[in-house]
Amino acid sequence: MSTGAMASRGRATTAARPSPLLRLDPRTKALLVLATSLVVMAPQGAAFVPAALVLGVLLALNEGAWVRALALPAGAAAIGAVAHLLPVLLPHPAVGMVATLAAYLVRFVAIGGVALHLISTTSPTELTAALRAARVPRAITVSAAVMLRFLPTIFAEARAVYDAMRLRGIGGWRGMLRHPVLGIERFTVPLIASSLRVAEDLSASALLRGLGSPSRPSSMRPPRLAAADGAAVLVALALGTATVLW
Repeated sequence: MSTGAMASRGRATTAARPSPLLRLDPRTKALLVLATSLVVMAPQGAAFVPAALVLGVLLALNEGAWVRALALPAGAAAIGAVAHLLPVLLPHPAVGMVATLAAYLVRFVAIGGVALHLISTTSPTELTAALRAARVPRAITVSAAVMLRFLPTIFAEARAVYDAMRLRGIGGWRGMLRHPVLGIERFTVPLIASSLRVAEDLSASALLRGLGSPSRPSSMRPPRLAAADGAAVLVALALGTATVLW
């Protein structure tokens, strides 16, 4: 994929970003993701999973992502049932291992609900300007901006590889079940090659935008904290306090 095609895809992605009812500063969204990750992944963090899920649903509703608002609690409930009900119904060591993995997977689902709001509503330019305003080291700023652009592109490339496999009659669940090793090879090899090509294009784009320069560039729309950011932080603190008291 050429650099011009990458730029066109980036403009299309930016134009397709949703417009939330309450626009949060990227620093606030990054703080919510960091705080949720630290609290949920703590040794006793399972108790904070419901609060993180509620926060993720509220952010999805603010964004207008109705599918995500329904999928988060439904997916967490299904995985939680595997983690807590399946060992009771089928007491077996192998089932216990699956239940343990499911218990940790619920935590990642709760964190992902908050992180998806940051990814879907924040452009790399906005995130870079916000992290610079927060005096975050340049190495972290550049890495976060590249990853924010890299992940959606890789998902799009994976979808394109899967569609190409289905057009050639070598994809789908039937082909994967008949020849699992061959199916994985046919999927991963083109995806790795495409990922390397995308990484080179993104690196060139980052250098052209001056992300690695020692001078601090100016922003056309500098980030500013507003009342919505304070409300989001208060809601997150209220959910955490309610969990502790409960």
